Formats: sequence, C-alpha cells, structure tokens
Amino acid sequence: MKILVTGGAGFIGSNYVYQVLHRHPEDEVVVLDALTYAGNLENLKQLERDPRFRFVKGDICDAALVDDLVKGVDAVVHFAAESHVDRSIMDPGVFVRTNIIGTQTLLDACRRNGNVRFHHVSTDEVFGSLGATGLFSEQTPYDPRSPYSASKAGSDHLVRAAWHTYGLPVTISNCSNNYGPYQHPEKLIPLFITNLIEGKTVPLYGDGMNVRDWIHVEDHCEGVDLVLRKGTIGETYLFGGRSERSNAEITNLILFEMGAGQGKIERVADRLGHDRRYAIDPSRAERELGWSPKTPFLHGLRKTIAWYTSNEAWWRNVKSGAYREYYEKQYGSRPTPGVSR
Repeated sequence: MKILVTGGAGFIGSNYVYQVLHRHPEDEVVVLDALTYAGNLENLKQLERDPRFRFVKGDICDAALVDDLVKGVDAVVHFAAESHVDRSIMDPGVFVRTNIIGTQTLLDACRRNGNVRFHHVSTDEVFGSLGATGLFSEQTPYDPRSPYSASKAGSDHLVRAAWHTYGLPVTISNCSNNYGPYQHPEKLIPLFITNLIEGKTVPLYGDGMNVRDWIHVEDHCEGVDLVLRKGTIGETYLFGGRSERSNAEITNLILFEMGAGQGKIERVADRLGHDRRYAIDPSRAERELGWSPKTPFLHGLRKTIAWYTSNEAWWRNVKSGAYREYYEKQYGSRPTPGVSR
C-alpha cells in the first residue's frame, strides 16, 4: 500500500510513519507537511535514506499540489491540523483554514482521483465536556467548546458528508490526549518535563482539577493503522487509554519522577472555556479491531521523560525563536488572582 500522510512531520504523524514502515515493509509513505511551528523535519531524519519514504513540503489547502499527490496513492491518512486550544483562542481563523478548508481540499482530491480511501484523525474535544461520570462513545452528540474543537468538528462533518453524499470510502477516529516522543513542548507533559530540565517552574492552569484520558502515541498510531486496514467504511472509532488523570495529578507525577518539589508549580489563570473532563470508551475499537491500549500510563510517562532527557538538542531547537515568544505571551504574565506565584 502507498499512503499519503498529511502532517507526517508532526508529533502523532511522525510516530505513525515510523510505525507503518516498521510493521509493513512492503508499504510506501509520502508525507505532506507545511512545516509550520508544529511540523519538524528533524522528526523524520531517520528515514532520509529509506527508499520507501518521500517528503513533500506543502499546504493541504493547495488544491493543485494535493491533487497531484493523491493521484499516486492508495490511501490518505489525514493528521494535518492546527491543534493547540490556546492558539485557537488567540487566532481562530488559522484553524478554520487548515482544519476545515484543508480537509475539504483533500476530500475533493480523493473524489477526483477514483475515490481514494481516506482516514481522518480527529479528537475527543469535539464532544465537549463531561461531568463527573460518563464516557464519550461513537454515539455522543457533538458539543465543541473552543475554536479548535469547533474546527475539528466541522472537518469531521465534512468527512461524513463525503461518505453519505458521494460514497467516498472514509473512516474517522477520535482520540484522547496523546503523549510520547516528538510532542511539541507547548503541550502539558513535554512542557513540564523540559521546563524542569531547564530549572524553570511548571505553569498549572486554574485549580488543576481538569481531567483528561491519556493514551501513549504508539497505542494511538496502532489504532489508526487498524482502522485504515480493517475498519468498516463510513464508521467512526474512538481510541482512549482508559487512563484518566487530573492535570494536578500529572504535575505531581512528573515532579516526583524528576525529583522536583512542589515549589516548582506556578499557578496561572485558567484557560478560557476550559473543559472540565474528557474520557473515552474505546469498546468498539477493542471489539471490532482487536485493539487495546498496551502502555500503562506510569510506564509511558517514564519512557517519555527518558526520551526528552536523551533528546535535549531536539526540544531546545523547538523551544527557540517564535516558540519562546508564544510562551511568554501565553504564560508570562497571567497569575491567578489570589494565588501567590
């Protein structure tokens, strides 16, 4: 199989590319990535001499380029997206362009070129916020709360419309919070790990009681690949780690594993519209695909800490320049009222 992977130089996309080429020696992969702040060609440097791999720098909104690339592949796996909630609050228009218009551009190219198989990678954030109990399932109504999740919800609906209207062979997967190697250090776990290595504090939003279900990126990528090869066309599958943790608990685990004290926690004002809890029921994927999350959270967290500790040059390069300017804008002067810094 020859697969076009959009966003393949990003965190999840690059992990997926490595996994596909390792598990399926007969496959070929073409990566399309615009190399914006979250795309990093260094993520794929181990594949530079692999004849099964090709990289193309480009925008998924470039219809001519996308059409040319889709002509030569058997399937498209669509990871490319603007994905950081805080950035979407600051500049929603970029998210609409990439996540909605970009997805439609890809769908159009797949239809024009013989109904190429299309898998769309989405997020649990499209479902909104849970209360103290309950789990998201494939039947959960959409209720996005941020510009990011609204743009991903829009792209999900476009993918379903392509199936129902045109018969394009599509599948969708929605996943919980990923963690692991190559994740941009604006995200919670790598941000906290790298800040502690640098001797800095870790910025914890609000009361720290927001809950997420965490899945190791390798488990998620295995699920995506199973959906591509075994999933029922037109259907959606959810992937979660069955590992709910509050942000405060994650913070304390990282501090403990890295030998840091509570004094390293810096309380910052809560994110606007911060959803309280997400959790996924992955029963359908377990039942129909034979998938299950294999990485216990503490084991995965220790592996992740070890990776960032051993790959300091990688994340220091990422943390330089424009990223540092964003970090200062987002976290530099936002103390929570009534909480000492």
